[in-house]
Amino acid sequence: MNAEPVKDLSRLCLHTITTKPWNIEEAARNYSKAGVKGITVWRDTLEGRDIIKTGGLLRESGLHVVSLCRGGFFANTEKAKRDLAITDNRRAVEEAFKLGTDKIVLVCGADPRQSLEDSRKQIYDGICEVLPDAKAAGVKLAVEPLHPMFADTRSAVNTIKQANDLVEAIDSEYVGVAVDVYHLWWDPDLEEEIYRCGKNRNLLAFHICDWKSPTVDMLNDRGLMGEGCINLRKIRSWVEKAGFNGFIEVEIFSNLWWKQDQNEFLERIVRAYKEHA
Repeated sequence: MNAEPVKDLSRLCLHTITTKPWNIEEAARNYSKAGVKGITVWRDTLEGRDIIKTGGLLRESGLHVVSLCRGGFFANTEKAKRDLAITDNRRAVEEAFKLGTDKIVLVCGADPRQSLEDSRKQIYDGICEVLPDAKAAGVKLAVEPLHPMFADTRSAVNTIKQANDLVEAIDSEYVGVAVDVYHLWWDPDLEEEIYRCGKNRNLLAFHICDWKSPTVDMLNDRGLMGEGCINLRKIRSWVEKAGFNGFIEVEIFSNLWWKQDQNEFLERIVRAYKEHA
């Protein structure tokens, strides 16, 4: 059974990457004006800014800072690059703390020069190494499994089962799973594994967009909700049955939509959220 339509915007969060042409100040002003209540901040929007002041600006705009995106990319055949990734993830934890959010989304990484199993071992080791910093800062790490088409360089964690296995092996309240419908809608085990997340209280985030058919760019052709073939309300019903009642995060990478008037796009997002999320 599908979930009922959302009744208001109280759980609507936008990723800053969704309206990529806007800087973070423009995003804050326009999201707030449109009635959006949450924001997930991509790290590139913080460059050259006082992060503490930026976090204050977002809250003054009436926005809850849902998460920081992104950390990860732990896997590499070269130890020096793995060490750099650890340093960068520790920096991300510090940024999240200064920004005033308690969550970082992890795109875990992969290296086509080695086996997926080796990459997954390095991901496990990397998260464990960063975990003490995250715990000290009160910041949770949300492992986001990515569609298998990204298994070469972006993530060796490609199913929600793999994410659950990883999170349960680490066994910390500071590590959980981010469910992104774009990456997981096809998975025949999705419902069962979402409930597994809920049972273990590991479901930290829920990201939405749509899968367009045909898709012309694997990375940057995500659809606005209702433009594609994902049954968003069915998946949301599973997420909510699993006990998740947090923000519903709109994350759209789109070469098409980034070229449009972003205010008009924002209006379309709000309408599509009400009609299809």
